[in-house]
Amino acid sequence: MTFTGSTVDGKVVVISGGGTGIGAATARRYASEGARVAILGRRPGPLEEVATSIGALAVVADASDSQSCAAAIATVVAQFGGIDVVVANAGGHGLSPVGETDDEEWATALTTNVTTAFVLARAALPHLIESKGQIVIVSSLAGLFAGPSVAGYTVGKHALIGLTRSLARDYGRQGVRVNAVCPGWVRTPMADAEMDELGRLAGFADRAEGYGLVTLDVPLGRPAEPEEIASIIRFLGSGESSIMTGAVILADGGAHIVDVPTLAFDHAAS
Repeated sequence: MTFTGSTVDGKVVVISGGGTGIGAATARRYASEGARVAILGRRPGPLEEVATSIGALAVVADASDSQSCAAAIATVVAQFGGIDVVVANAGGHGLSPVGETDDEEWATALTTNVTTAFVLARAALPHLIESKGQIVIVSSLAGLFAGPSVAGYTVGKHALIGLTRSLARDYGRQGVRVNAVCPGWVRTPMADAEMDELGRLAGFADRAEGYGLVTLDVPLGRPAEPEEIASIIRFLGSGESSIMTGAVILADGGAHIVDVPTLAFDHAAS
């Protein structure tokens, strides 16, 4: 059998959280290969900046709100005639332990990390069934493991893995493929803010020192750049990954292979 469709030239790609970080890098990657890109987000400024630089469509929308998301999808379809790829990238929040997470913060964590992907996927599904398209869900290494004092974020990112598998299971026979990517540390504005907070706690001012500290025990010894994650998303959201659905791809520099209890030997040797 000959497989076609590896190119993304002319494909319609919708990216939530497209104004900064991984979303913006993904928009640039698809646009550079001739895709027709629509970026969604709640802040007009970053969206317009990215859209203007790459010739994308900027749509101000809240991906967690059904009406807002449906209107955004309708705008994209009216502009481009359909949808081939959805990248559910919006997320964040939930940065405290369970005992310090109030009801409002818990609800916000689930809304920003899970509901955004669920609502966007649901709104786009009729168009993706028609095009036999792809959904790429951006989870996190926190979707498989637990960091300290990030209960809402951890639970939300774990839930995205379940959403990926549920969508893949239910819609594969209709030609829709759904995969997830789980980045580790990525040099984004959100991660920069976390490095600044780490620096405040640890007593250093250099953000690079923070990134060095959080990747000290990672085999590749560095954070990812947004463009590196964008290249994986582009692969999953194209015909090049034609047999893959329900897959969870880790992009963490090897962090997940490290046997934590043996780190003491590395530190003792150094």
